Amino acid sequence: MLDWKKSADELKGNVDDRVDDARSYFGNRWFSRVLGGLVGLYLLAALLVGWYWSQEPELFPVQQQAQAAAEQAQRKLVSGYTTVETLKQVASTLLNKPGGYLSNDIAPPGLWLDNMPSWEYGVLVQVRDLSRAMRKDFARSQSQSTEDPDLAKAEPRFNFDNKSWALPASEAEYQEGIKSLDRYLARLADPGQPNAQFYTRADNLNNWLGDVATRLGSLSQRLSASVGRVRLNTDVQDDSKVVVGDSLPVREEEVKTPWLQIDNVFYEARGQAWALSHMLRAIEVDFADVLAKKNATVSVRQIIRELEAAQEPLWSPMVLNGSGYGVLANHSLVMANYISRANAAIIDLRTLLSQG
Repeated sequence: MLDWKKSADELKGNVDDRVDDARSYFGNRWFSRVLGGLVGLYLLAALLVGWYWSQEPELFPVQQQAQAAAEQAQRKLVSGYTTVETLKQVASTLLNKPGGYLSNDIAPPGLWLDNMPSWEYGVLVQVRDLSRAMRKDFARSQSQSTEDPDLAKAEPRFNFDNKSWALPASEAEYQEGIKSLDRYLARLADPGQPNAQFYTRADNLNNWLGDVATRLGSLSQRLSASVGRVRLNTDVQDDSKVVVGDSLPVREEEVKTPWLQIDNVFYEARGQAWALSHMLRAIEVDFADVLAKKNATVSVRQIIRELEAAQEPLWSPMVLNGSGYGVLANHSLVMANYISRANAAIIDLRTLLSQG
C-alpha cells in the first residue's frame, strides 16, 4: 500500500513537471515570436522613415521666395535682400526638412544614415562661406570700415561643430545664426537704419567667387579620386634646400577615395551644388547691374545650369563606382564633370569681373 502511494506521488510529480515544462516552452516560444515581430516591425518602420528622411529637398524659386518674405514682414525689397533671404532659407532648410537636422543624431534611424548628413555638411560649407563673405566684404564699404554687428554674430554661429548633440546642440547654434541674419535683414530694409549696408560691387563678388572656385576645385579632385589614379604631387615644394643646377624633385602618389567614403563625397558635392545654385540665383538678382556692365550675366546663368544638372535624380539604389570605361556607371565621375564645368565657368566669370 505504501509503495503504491509512493508511486502515485511520483507519477503526479512527473506529470506536474511535464506540464510546467510545456507551459515554459510554449510561453517562451510565444514571447520570442512576439519579441521577434516587434523587432521586425521596428526595423521596417526605421527603414521607411530613414528612406523618407534621406530625400533631398527640392530647389525653390529664389526671387519669389524673397518677394513673399518681404511682403509678409512688410519690408522693402532693397539691394541685397534677396541674397540674405536666400542664405536664411538655405540654412533653414537644414533644420526644417523631413527629419530635421540629422548630422548629430545619436539614435536610429538617423544614426544609421550617412548620405543625408554628408549632404547637410555640403550645404553647411556654402552657408559658412557666404556668411563670412557678407561679414568681411558685402556689408563693408572698405577694408577699414567696421563690420556689421549682426553678421559678426551670425558667422561664428554657422561655424559651430556640425555634430554637437547637446550643450549646445548644433541646431540651436544655427537657429541663432538665422536670427542674426534676420535682424540684419530688418535693418537693411529699414531706411532709418543707415548703418546696415550691402555693397553690390564687382570686387566684393569676386572675392566670394574665389572661395567658391577653391571649394569646387577640391570637390572635383575628391570625386575623381573614386577610381584611383597615380598623380604628380602638385603641392608647392620648398626649393631652398635644392642644390643649384638641380631640378625640383617630382613625387608621384596614388590618390583613391576609400570605398566606404565614396557615397559621402558624392552627397557632399550634391549638397554644395544645391546650396550654391540658390545663392548664385540670388546674386544674379542683387548684382544685376554689375553683371550687365561686365557682360557676365550669361556666365552666371551657365554656372547655375551646370549646378542644377548635378541635382538630377539618382535612380540607382546606391552610388556606383565603376571604372572610367567599365560596364557599370561611375556616379562620382559624372558629378565631377558638372562640378568641373561649373568651376571653369566661375574662373572665367572672375576674369570678366576683374577685367571686363
